[in-house]
Amino acid sequence: MSRPTGRVLTLLELLQSGGTRTMAELADRLGVEGRTVRRYVDQLIDLDVPVESVRGRYGGYRLAPGYRLPPLMLSDDEALAVLLGLVAGRRTGLTTTEHTAGETASAKIRRVLPRHLARRLDTLLEALAFTDRPGGFDTPDAGVLLTVADAVRHRRPVSIRYTDRDGRHSERTLHAYGIVAHSGRWYVTGTDARIGEDRTFRLDRIADARTLPGSFEAPAGPEPAQRVLSGFAAAEYRHEVTLRIHGTAEQIRARLPAGVATLEEHEPAADRDRAAERWLRVELRAERLDWLPPLLAALDRPFVIERPAELRTLVTAFADRLASRARQV
Repeated sequence: MSRPTGRVLTLLELLQSGGTRTMAELADRLGVEGRTVRRYVDQLIDLDVPVESVRGRYGGYRLAPGYRLPPLMLSDDEALAVLLGLVAGRRTGLTTTEHTAGETASAKIRRVLPRHLARRLDTLLEALAFTDRPGGFDTPDAGVLLTVADAVRHRRPVSIRYTDRDGRHSERTLHAYGIVAHSGRWYVTGTDARIGEDRTFRLDRIADARTLPGSFEAPAGPEPAQRVLSGFAAAEYRHEVTLRIHGTAEQIRARLPAGVATLEEHEPAADRDRAAERWLRVELRAERLDWLPPLLAALDRPFVIERPAELRTLVTAFADRLASRARQV
């Protein structure tokens, strides 16, 4: 590749990074004079690259939005970052519509990777493990996701067709406050306009979304992510569990995050010091209780089970098993 051609490609890469680049900046980065920069810009325009000239004190050149923009030029590090993002999104469920879109995008990038970088990427992927099973999640429709996102941004009501976990179908008008990615799934949280109550919906269960006329004001209060986590903690499950645990909020949250349990002070501390150890009331709901005894043991803090009695039985049995195995060693 000749040096002038290489500089033209470098110019394109600089413009693709976004914003307006001044003539002085481009000349300095390319190591040429201003008139040479103008010549390189003319060459890009001849190649149908939509370069715009911006006049004024802070003028220069920028790329206009255009569908026919030539393929992006990525450095080795950028290509690796994009590929890892695609792989991680697919493996953890945070993709949209069909998995084939991510797979074809990955394949296109891999085809143009230098061999040494492709080998390093393969080595990384062989050593990489995920806690979530690949393909274990349903993904939202891209059109639904984009429509809801637009409604969130412009504070527009949106009509959705929803199927709940029991298979019941309904049509709702939602004032959507935000979209939240949590544990491999996409959620939208907002107010159900018909009943006037906050609700959280899984985006993969929304079959259709249409923006409606009008607008709304988002209420003050928790951020969307906190709304989703609080909703999970208060959801209806088979067992309602109440504990008193002695420790700091941080110690307890390390094992029982906001999406699992709620915390409140059982004996309020006079100084309100979150780092101070004290008795905190912990409430959570669960379909099963068998995961709680080992979690409480791992927490390694004094605790009292207020309810249910079944959990006390499970904890006692778990402690007996540990003691028996310790004696066998």
